[in-house]
Parts: sequence; structure tokens; C-alpha cells
Amino acid sequence: MANQKGGVAKTTSVASLGAAFAEQGKRVLLVDLDAQACLTFSLGVDPDEVESSVNEVLLGRAGIADVRVSCDDGVDLVPSVIDLAGAEAQLLPRPGREYVLRTALEDVRSEYDVILLDCSPSLGVLTLNALTASQGLIIPMPCEMLSHRGVGQLLDTVTDVQKILNKDLVVLGILPTMFDGRSNHAQEVLADVGERYGLPVLSPPIPKTVRFAEAPAVGRSILSTSRTSKGATAYREVAAALTKRLAKL
Repeated sequence: MANQKGGVAKTTSVASLGAAFAEQGKRVLLVDLDAQACLTFSLGVDPDEVESSVNEVLLGRAGIADVRVSCDDGVDLVPSVIDLAGAEAQLLPRPGREYVLRTALEDVRSEYDVILLDCSPSLGVLTLNALTASQGLIIPMPCEMLSHRGVGQLLDTVTDVQKILNKDLVVLGILPTMFDGRSNHAQEVLADVGERYGLPVLSPPIPKTVRFAEAPAVGRSILSTSRTSKGATAYREVAAALTKRLAKL
């Protein structure tokens, strides 16, 4: 799940889709690759109390099996901490730095049906690691015209990754988030985005609702805190559609 623009609901989407896949009976691992540790906090794990995290994994000091924790939503989490902000600089001089995460995930890949990576809002080494390790990319994007900015740059990066680092990477599509069905502007952006970039648009769009802001306060996803809300229902439908796509990868 990547988009170098912040505030596009990457973390909400990873947590919600992870919970939706878990509801399907799938074994799910979520990886927090953002030094702000929003996914970690959202799932009820205090980053200040984490002893080992994805930071240690990327620096070769621990394996994923050593740092993962189980969360109430039925998913496992590789937590993040603020120290991850320095990992990028430490990875830069390393040969094969783009493959570090991919190598680490190989040890546990067979234990999970779905692994979701929550990227930081940048196109740095950590996001390149995520793209190199992944089979599919989802680009969350609010239905606002300004959110188009940067998507083209991300897709240029994806093309480079496909040529050089990961020829099997597939763009699964754009996930419209924060959608206000009453807004003509949102409707126009939704209609434009797929045609503009020649990409699938995942359906249904994720509606704008205060329920998403309430969920992290109790360390759960919206699928637990507001099970019958429009937001929870939308993520379940997106997860169901993705299940069919992922089976073909």
C-alpha cells in the first residue's frame, strides 16, 4: 500500500483490509514501514514499549518471527518505532539494499496467506524495499483533484522497479478513499482517475466517515469498532474482490 502523499488513508486501509482478510479465515501479516508508527498504534501496540521492531529486521539484527506480535483483529503485526527514521541512512551504503525486506519476508512467507505492507509517505529506500518485496501494489487516493499530484511520479518509480528490481510486481489498482458521494467533485475525480492513469479502480470507493478516526483510539480497526458501518462494509467488499485477484498472482 503506497502513495508518497500523506493523509491518503494508507494506514487505515492496511488495518481495515487486514481485518477483512482475517474475517475470511486468512492468515494475515501486517508490516509497519513508517517511522511514525501509526499502524502500530492503531492496532493497540504502544511503539514506546516495543523492544524489537521492523527497524531491527531491516538492519539484520532480528528476524520477522522474532519481532511480530498478535493483535486483537486476528492479524499479526511487525511493529514500527521512531528509530526507523534512521534506518534509511544506514541502508543506503549497503549492497542490495532494496532486497533487504524481501529477504526477511522469505522466512515467514509460507506462514501467511496475505502480507500487507504499510509504506511511509515517501519514495525512499523503505518504499523501494516494499515494492521489491511485493507481488501487488494498491495506491490509496482520496477523491480530490490535488491527490492526483504525485501518482504519476509513483507510477514512474513502479516502472523502474519492474524493470530492475521486481519484474513480477503488478499494480492492482487505485483505491478511492475519503469518498463523499454527495460531492460532484468527488464523483468527477472518481470517474477521471482510472482513465487518466490506465489503471483499475477498486470498488466500492471507501466513504468518508468519522468512524475511521474513532477506531485507533481503542486499538482496533473499523471492522471491529463499527462492524455494520458503510466504511467497514466497503473494506469487506474490496477485500473480497482482491481475494480473487490475489489468487491469480
